[in-house]
Amino acid sequence: MSIKIAVVGLGYVGLPLARLFATKYQVVGFDINEERISELNSGSDKTLEISDSVLQGVLVTEFTTDNKGLLCSSKIKEITDCNYYIITVPTPVDKNNRPDLTPLYKASETVAKVLKKGDIVIYESTVYPGATEEECIPVLELASGLKFNVDFFAGYSPERINPGDKEHTVEKILKVTSGSTPEIGIIVNELYKSVITAGTHLAPTIKVAEAAKVIENSQRDINIAFVNELAKIFNLLNIDTHAVLEAAGTKWNFLPFKPGLVGGHCIGVDPYYLAQKAQEVGYHPEIILAGRRLNDSMGDYVATQIIKTMIRKDIKINGAEILMLGITFKENCPDVRNTKIVDVISALKDYNVNITIYDPWANPTEVQHEYNLTTIKCHTELVEVQPTTKFDAVVLGVAHKEFLALDLVALKKENSVVYDVKGILEDADNKL
Repeated sequence: MSIKIAVVGLGYVGLPLARLFATKYQVVGFDINEERISELNSGSDKTLEISDSVLQGVLVTEFTTDNKGLLCSSKIKEITDCNYYIITVPTPVDKNNRPDLTPLYKASETVAKVLKKGDIVIYESTVYPGATEEECIPVLELASGLKFNVDFFAGYSPERINPGDKEHTVEKILKVTSGSTPEIGIIVNELYKSVITAGTHLAPTIKVAEAAKVIENSQRDINIAFVNELAKIFNLLNIDTHAVLEAAGTKWNFLPFKPGLVGGHCIGVDPYYLAQKAQEVGYHPEIILAGRRLNDSMGDYVATQIIKTMIRKDIKINGAEILMLGITFKENCPDVRNTKIVDVISALKDYNVNITIYDPWANPTEVQHEYNLTTIKCHTELVEVQPTTKFDAVVLGVAHKEFLALDLVALKKENSVVYDVKGILEDADNKL
């Protein structure tokens, strides 16, 4: 039987995966966002994960018996004859940091409408151990009328996409795979092995694969929390944290983590999924939640340090003009989901300062919609809005490549400060 794949959800994870599979198979990229589908069919990707030329090289408008490629659509009829369904929708947390599986439920309901005997549904969305079989499979069974592991089967292969990373692209990252039966595990593994040049690792069960994914980001979160705590301690001791880490890093097995704001849709979210599941079975995860609390507090801490630095230079705080460089959650990437720069901005506003946000990567409309904040996108706009008195403080929040070439002197008042969240500016007055 020929392979035809539906990738459900065409964001930072789904699109690169769909494009990769489309180099070898017939792939339907499905997304309920009609604007996103229109954008992709025009040959452009606003997430910048796929270049226009690469995307245009795989796009097709229809399938014949012998062609391959990527057909993007928001119409469910286009995925009715697929036999593999890969679900790559977001798995966020709610305002109380509890897992929100709504996108996963809705995607499962959509797939269930077209599910047939023999089909395999593979989940890539990050979840807690057991979510695929305990939460998603019942939705598939109920809406399709089919029986799990008799009529249809499932797999789990956690995404390892790193937004904005052009070196570690999806085919170059080793892929963990799993199946709902040992036989299905082999089939799922072979499917990914056919396109992942870095290779695959077949986990013994879906739960093992789910757990492996969620601890990858939890481990990073805890390590970053540790160096964030070190930064707070060394700041009180008047010691350069980055110099300490550089010295310690000369030991062969020292882990090279740096202090910073932990945002995005993975590291700042995934630990809550594991914590939720742990609490459901009666265990209170102390280290995981302590790391989350510390990292979530860093926005307030950074804002306080900025204000203290300004006070030490006798800069009037009330009505001060502050320039925030960057609002995306990481450098050289347009993704603003769960960015912790907004925490810094929110805390600064409590001091009655005026903040100008400049980010050449962020979409101003998206930032306005998500956070009700106004941003400027190009240097020309920055010059136009720059007060004649210039800025009392310039904060490097995100290390976009454009900022490294920016003339900060031209933006500052004579008595002003530069605060470096990323620790990369040599002449900063203070840094995290």
